[in-house]
Amino acid sequence: MHFKTIFLNGTSVFLGLIFFTSGMAKLYFEHKFPGLIGPVWLEDRLAQYGLGLFARFIAYSQITVGFLLLTLRYRTLGAIALLPMVLNILLITISQNWRGTPYVLAFFLLLNLVLLAAEAPKLLHLAGFKTAYIPPVPASSPAVFGLLWLAGYCIVLISIPVSFYSLPSGYMLSAAGVATGLVSYFKGGRAGKAATARKSKPVEFTAL
Repeated sequence: MHFKTIFLNGTSVFLGLIFFTSGMAKLYFEHKFPGLIGPVWLEDRLAQYGLGLFARFIAYSQITVGFLLLTLRYRTLGAIALLPMVLNILLITISQNWRGTPYVLAFFLLLNLVLLAAEAPKLLHLAGFKTAYIPPVPASSPAVFGLLWLAGYCIVLISIPVSFYSLPSGYMLSAAGVATGLVSYFKGGRAGKAATARKSKPVEFTAL
């Protein structure tokens, strides 16, 4: 595995952990999920203004985007979805004059831009520009791995209501969901990864 791949995957996993755990901590029983950033009381605060449903939407969005980045298979999609989320949170913290937090979010934004820059050939190709991106052969990314990833995501969501009955069971389900998502990457690779260009063999001529 090349250094570039290790760095990009490490960046994706780091951002994924940040936002995945943040969303899970907001929704788990008594917020007893080890989240790395807050605030876990967002729904309680926004519910006072009739925005409890919006707070839940934010939490589930963080879980979804975090899971996309954490499990690596759909890293590109996760990086795209994270951009407006980080920008919105950054602007809110700046408008509220939060000390220190805008700098942390600016760092997350920088890492997100690094991921998007690495995917520039693919994104420009999708936008209709001619790039060096070579679309993968469909057979190299079977739908079974996509379904496996989706199964992992569903297991994670199921762990949330389970946590209200048994926290240990909720933790085990969430871990199983993340592990299932990672298996879809290690077995099926990244979705949409550029195919390796094959070098054409020189034509050999034989004397008649």
